[in-house]
Amino acid sequence: WKPPPSRSRRPWRFPTTTTTTRLLLATSTVGSCRALNVVILTGTTRTDGPPRPIVGPRVATLVQNALERRGNIVTAVLDPLQDDYRLPLLEKPEFAYARRQVPAPLANMQRLLQEADAYVAITPEYNHAPSPGLLNTLNHFGSSTFSFKPSAIVSYSQGQWGGTRAALALRPILSELGCLPVSAMIHIPKAHEVLAADGTTTTTTTVVNNNNNNNEGEEVVPRTTTTTTNPTPEWDAYMDRCWAQLEWWGTAARHHRAQVDPWDKSPALQTSPSQRNAPKLK
Repeated sequence: WKPPPSRSRRPWRFPTTTTTTRLLLATSTVGSCRALNVVILTGTTRTDGPPRPIVGPRVATLVQNALERRGNIVTAVLDPLQDDYRLPLLEKPEFAYARRQVPAPLANMQRLLQEADAYVAITPEYNHAPSPGLLNTLNHFGSSTFSFKPSAIVSYSQGQWGGTRAALALRPILSELGCLPVSAMIHIPKAHEVLAADGTTTTTTTVVNNNNNNNEGEEVVPRTTTTTTNPTPEWDAYMDRCWAQLEWWGTAARHHRAQVDPWDKSPALQTSPSQRNAPKLK
C-alpha cells in the first residue's frame, strides 16, 4: 500500500505537527484536569474552483481556533490533503489488515483517532450529501475506533443553505460509527462571505457614495464605493451551543470509560457482519 502521488497543493495548510506530537497533546493538561482531545476531520479535497475561493480551510481554522479558545481542549486536524493523511479511494480498510501488516499511514491515523475524546466532522455539500473526501476517510476505519465518544457536525456552502442537507446525511454515518453527534450543529451559509482568509467571521458593509449632485457649474465627482469589514462576535455565540454540548459529552464519556469498560457488554465485531444478526427462529 502506498499513498497516492502528491497533487497540486493549495496555498494554505495547517501548521506542520508530527503525529507523535499530536498524540502527546492528547495527554497534555490545561489547568488542573487533562485537556479534552478533539480530532477535527476536514472534508475539503478540492484545490481549485469554481466555485472560488476554496473555503474549507477557512472553516477548519475557524473551528480549531474556536475550540482551543475554550481553554480545556486541544485539537489535532486530520486533513485529507496533508501528506500524512492522504488516502487512496477505499480498497482495504484499516481493520481488514492483520495487525502487523497495517500500512504505517493508516496505523498512525487510526492511533490518532483512537486516542481522541471527541470528533468534529466538517463537510461541504456535494449533491445533497457529505463530501467524498470525508466519507473516504471515515470508511477506512471501523466503529471500534470511534465508539463511545461524541461528535459534532459543521457544514458549509457558498449558497444559502449552509450544507444542511449534507449535515443531516452525515448524522446516521457518525452514529453507525459509534460517535453519536450532539444535537446542535453548525451551518455556515455563504461561507466565502462570512469567513475571511484567516478563518475569522466578518460582516462586509458596502456604502455607495453618489458624489455627483449635478448642480450646474459644479465639478462632477465620480461615484465612490466604500467597503468595510468588521468582526462578528455573534458567530461565537452561535457556535458555543454546539461546543458546549461536545465538551460536556466528551468529558462525561471519558470519565465513564475510565470506570466502566464499554466493550465488556458491547464487544467489537471481529469476524463478519453476520454477528449483528438476530437469532434464527427455530
